[in-house]
Amino acid sequence: MTTPTTTSAKTHPETGEPSVRPKILIVGAGIGGITLGMLLTKAGIPFDIYERASSVKPLGSALFLNSTTARIFKQCNIWDDIMAVAKFTGKIQVGNEQREIEYCMDFTNQVEMFGSRGYIVARPILYDILRRQVPKERYHMGKKVVTITQNDDGVVLHFEDKTSAQGDILVGADGAYSTIRQCIYNDLRTAGHLLASDDIPLSFSNVSLVGQTRPLDHADFPNLSIPDSQFIRILGDNKPYSWTFFTTAQSTVCFSITQFLTETSSKQNNTFNNAEWGPHAAEAMCAEVRDFPIISGGDKITTVGDLIDLTPKELISKVMLEEKVFETWHYKRVALIGDACHKINPSGGSGANNAMHDAITLANWINVLPDSPTTTEIEHGFEKYKEERLPWVKQAFDSSLIFKVMIEANFKAYLVKLVSKYMPNWITRKMAIRMTINQPQVSFLPPAEYSGSIQPAPQASYDETLAILQARAMKNTDEPVAV
Repeated sequence: MTTPTTTSAKTHPETGEPSVRPKILIVGAGIGGITLGMLLTKAGIPFDIYERASSVKPLGSALFLNSTTARIFKQCNIWDDIMAVAKFTGKIQVGNEQREIEYCMDFTNQVEMFGSRGYIVARPILYDILRRQVPKERYHMGKKVVTITQNDDGVVLHFEDKTSAQGDILVGADGAYSTIRQCIYNDLRTAGHLLASDDIPLSFSNVSLVGQTRPLDHADFPNLSIPDSQFIRILGDNKPYSWTFFTTAQSTVCFSITQFLTETSSKQNNTFNNAEWGPHAAEAMCAEVRDFPIISGGDKITTVGDLIDLTPKELISKVMLEEKVFETWHYKRVALIGDACHKINPSGGSGANNAMHDAITLANWINVLPDSPTTTEIEHGFEKYKEERLPWVKQAFDSSLIFKVMIEANFKAYLVKLVSKYMPNWITRKMAIRMTINQPQVSFLPPAEYSGSIQPAPQASYDETLAILQARAMKNTDEPVAV
């Protein structure tokens, strides 16, 4: 266990102690954790990332991204790298087991409205781009957190290997079954301050099989030759399944097969947890879904089983689809981001976006903390972070439930699909604005240019922290300094 060294002769105005920028400990090297690491790197804030896995595995399917993250990617100078590996898409095609496309949800005019189109990128590829923005020495693999301790002097992580790490702030980015969340909730429960709604176990109604094929011959899968990514979702006939697949710029096909659980099947899956993700947990489900038909544009690759056979076994995983928005996102010197504080059903495609948005907002407030911040100052920044993010998360959660209903097999789903099929363009446009208008940036990097006709939603953390930075610059110089 080490104590941060002092790099400044300044003293804190309240405590009189030597001042340094706060050291950030991040637990979890997923999309949210590495995005925060990338932003802290840009801000020059010391941090370390601790991940319980011994190595990063390229698991997962594809991500649908759009202008909600375009501006932060441009600020961090990785937009061109992402565009080089992405494939544009502007519509969701909904098909049936007869391999017919019944209707499309077409989100046109994305460039005119928001400055950029929606696109598909394989999750492992996006992850690798983000990971490269963080210095290698900041990663610490095979570090499973057992407990944490915190006081007014800082926070300490205690690992299973009997080592520890000390910092000023801890960020839990360690997923739906977050150890960090469990630790702070235990403290709150002991003190009698844990909200009843947060003390209820995670519920889940779906499980999903995800993977990505090796690069395929376009002659075997003709839809790969179509310039735009073919985003196709098939709804099962009288079976509790739907399956979605996307073509990528790398000539691979990413897929996700979702099983909708009844009360009985949910109980049967109740022991499923993160430790069981991977090839072994996926084997039984692979056998169950092999004969499901897909639309490839040809007659050589025609079933989910074909996709499974064309996918390395170690790249297929079974994942649980939990649904919950927690009310408690921080406690003293500890904050949560991503799935650790909100688990959004992936049917709406907004889980990764929201994890990155959390990182952006939290990075803004961490960056303006004073040197050697007090617990009170840290808690204020955390509260501002939650104040901005919680309404957006709840909106994304509600939207994801609509998409979830759409792919279920019941009368309610039938009505939702009917409405979607005959939805007027003005309603589709309104939906697109609702899902795309939040485009956060960080205040400590030059703002990204924007060319859309629809103005992004106001971002409190950007405006307020930029004003703080400008006020500090004016205080330290005779003339204002542009930030």
